[in-house]
Amino acid sequence: MNKIKANFVNNEMSSNSQEAHFLFEKSKFGEKIEDKIHYLPVEALFLLEEGKLEVFQKEKKLTKQEILERLQKSDKKIQTKYIVFKDLRKKGYIVKTALKFGAEFRVYDKGKRPGKEHAKWLVATDKESNKANWHEFSSKNRVAHSTKKNLLLALVDEEGKIIYYEIKWIKP
Repeated sequence: MNKIKANFVNNEMSSNSQEAHFLFEKSKFGEKIEDKIHYLPVEALFLLEEGKLEVFQKEKKLTKQEILERLQKSDKKIQTKYIVFKDLRKKGYIVKTALKFGAEFRVYDKGKRPGKEHAKWLVATDKESNKANWHEFSSKNRVAHSTKKNLLLALVDEEGKIIYYEIKWIKP
């Protein structure tokens, strides 16, 4: 497969190439909006690192570092999110945005497809060294429960290792 050529405009990356549409249908990378495939920043970084994507701003081909530096200006958590995204995709899960749910990602259990089944988890990412905010935790947990998902906390330590905590509501 040829590399996908994506355009970087206003911190968004998208492509209308045949390769982008093929990968979207096969592996659910990106979101199809009209005739283009739009990528989450973490998806684009992942595909770039995997050698499946090239990103251009006008005529200039951007490196992963250049993209990361531009994205960090608007998203201070981009590196933490990317570490978690990469880990989950490498483990075979489909990962999509969950902004409307107040979390970073929604994750589909293996073999489940967005649009056909519901995600199993809402994922909140953070650095292990950050202090927890119980009000924020409670609201994320409440949204996960009300949407029939489990909350998955993904805490990234200083070495880039991830500890996952799955939160479920139970009735005693």
